[in-house]
Amino acid sequence: MPASKTPKNSDEAALRDLGLSFPEATEEFPWDHRALKVKGKVFVFMGTGKDGGADHDDFFISCKLPQSAPIALTIPGVKPTGYGLGKAGWVSAQWPPGEAPLDMLCDWLRESYCAIAPKKLAALLEEGGAAVEKGAATRGASARKRARSAGAKKSGSAKKKSATAEKKSGSAKKKSGSAKKKSGSAKKKSGSAKKSAAKKSAAKKKR
Repeated sequence: MPASKTPKNSDEAALRDLGLSFPEATEEFPWDHRALKVKGKVFVFMGTGKDGGADHDDFFISCKLPQSAPIALTIPGVKPTGYGLGKAGWVSAQWPPGEAPLDMLCDWLRESYCAIAPKKLAALLEEGGAAVEKGAATRGASARKRARSAGAKKSGSAKKKSATAEKKSGSAKKKSGSAKKKSGSAKKKSGSAKKSAAKKSAAKKKR
């Protein structure tokens, strides 16, 4: 996975923007997962299932939460991170596209960074953290709005096509009915012609 890969998931995109705005944060891709680091140490793993080789497209995230891990672990779907990291306060979770609790995850990201970063860098984040989080949440909401808009547009287009198909089908049935009507009319004329010819033939015999 190239280091310039842009997240397809709106939640991952917003949280990536937030994490990279933290002092001296960098991005790497060990094991094909997005990892944000500070001073060479990872403070969050995240990505989407298919990017990591899974058969689903859920957004997943792992953070170190030394203070809020006990509360986070009471949330359905949240569990201790594997490979022994859970013992050190790391938690992991995943959500379907667009359904991640972005506000809560902004807090997770911030707490994880402060737990990993040197105290001086953590202090810098404390000073400007609120403004950064607000911006990330706004970007995430905008991304989800664009996704919903695109979905609604596709749905409207599909309905329009369906209506057009029904209209064409109705027109075809109308033409078929008209053709049958003409055929019946032709048969009626043919019958009348035969009847008239028979009358004329009978009149000649009488003469």
